[in-house]
Amino acid sequence: MDPVTTDIWIAACAHELHRRWRTVDPDQLDEVAADLWNDERLRAMSPVRAAAVWLAPVAHDPGPRTMR
Repeated sequence: MDPVTTDIWIAACAHELHRRWRTVDPDQLDEVAADLWNDERLRAMSPVRAAAVWLAPVAHDPGPRTMR
């Protein structure tokens, strides 16, 4: 498998950030994703994982939904 290019990683990360954080302008999320790429620890992760790790301090995961 070929390594992911910088542009693809950033685009995938921005897409995941947008999926999880829809209130922010997508252009700003492109900039955030580029900043995440510059972090060696996050760059070593998949773009989806990097986005999740970066958003973890502000994310609210209520857990699985149950029907009552």
